[in-house]
Amino acid sequence: MKHSVEEIHLKNGARGLLINIPGASVMSTRVQFRAGMLYAKNKDVYEIPHVVEHLAFGANAKYRDEQAFEAEFTKNGAYHNAWTSDISVCYETECADFEWERIMELQRVSICEPRFNEEELKSEKSNVRSELTGYMNDYYRLLWPRVQQAVGEDILDVPERLKTIQNIELKDIREHYRRTHTAKNMMFIIAGKIRGRKRKIMRMLENWDLKEGEAFEIPTADLHSSEAVSIRRKDASNITFGFSLVTPRHLEPDEVFAMNCLNHILNGTTNSRIFGTARKKGLVYGMGSSVASNAKSSYWDFDGEVNVENADELFDLIQLELTNALNGKISDKDFAAAKSYALGRLQMGAQTVGQIADYYADGYFTNETIQKYDNMPGLIRGIDKSKMIELAREFAGSGIRGFAAVSSTEKAVISGLETRLNF
Repeated sequence: MKHSVEEIHLKNGARGLLINIPGASVMSTRVQFRAGMLYAKNKDVYEIPHVVEHLAFGANAKYRDEQAFEAEFTKNGAYHNAWTSDISVCYETECADFEWERIMELQRVSICEPRFNEEELKSEKSNVRSELTGYMNDYYRLLWPRVQQAVGEDILDVPERLKTIQNIELKDIREHYRRTHTAKNMMFIIAGKIRGRKRKIMRMLENWDLKEGEAFEIPTADLHSSEAVSIRRKDASNITFGFSLVTPRHLEPDEVFAMNCLNHILNGTTNSRIFGTARKKGLVYGMGSSVASNAKSSYWDFDGEVNVENADELFDLIQLELTNALNGKISDKDFAAAKSYALGRLQMGAQTVGQIADYYADGYFTNETIQKYDNMPGLIRGIDKSKMIELAREFAGSGIRGFAAVSSTEKAVISGLETRLNF
């Protein structure tokens, strides 16, 4: 969809993007605060941001409880959601264009005028506990926090998070909200039919009753390598694994696309070097790789599931193909195909207002960067194969890596798999 993007800074200290999409029938918003788990006042109440997020659409200055607010919010089909990460608490809405003002006002009330109370706190603590208990049955949810811990990130894993819920009191919720939900710590993205409405949107946002506060920085972790982590589960019938190679710096957009091209070559389809070959040999049903970058560090992640009897052969294949990639053994044909795939996926990823908002949110909320969508095709076409290989070598040579697996096997088996990755 054709669009234009503009960054605006409000008088109250908030900042964000207005994305004008001519003819859009939908208005989509993202309002983010750096208020995630890393900003909890201490580890004993680590799960506070998650509970605050759950309370976001509860009682407020105009509605007595969540049910009353929900009935009003959704009466014309509008949608809302919120999510929490290590860094962020983000509130999202999407509505028909004809009711954008009404929905923005309801979003203001929910964010700026919550009425935290004991009854809803008790309910949402129980709901968060149920959510995290469900994560205990999702092996990827179990292993990735352990990988993060293995490389030095100061986070808690799922069992540790569960233990902190009981410590959270109403005063903790109010303290976290007051400290983090401030104007200078707020970033936003509003996408839809903006033309002719810019001043009105800005006035509405400047009237949000938030304290000035401060814009929080993303904490810096002391990154390092660690031994393989084995998470024993008697009911695990295979090995679910994940490992991460880390470079302690931010990647520029062209570097991210270059690594995405390599991930496509290695694991993107059933024609890929690792996943495709493993599928053909009957070694694995599914595995993949991805790259992520924040302001402080970047991660090249691999994960998958493999039966115990196939694990050694799969990891030998991973070792072989990663070594080939690091040695530059990638054909021009495969590289050109990966760039063509990236161009197609880019175009397919901007078909809706929400997709466009998400595209800008990825870079803006985490890194405060704006990479205009129209520039992306030229950037992808300009990716150099030698640069891609150089980046892969940077990740592999950083000396920062973590490995974790969920299985019913002995730790020696998991450690043995990790040692096969000796590139």
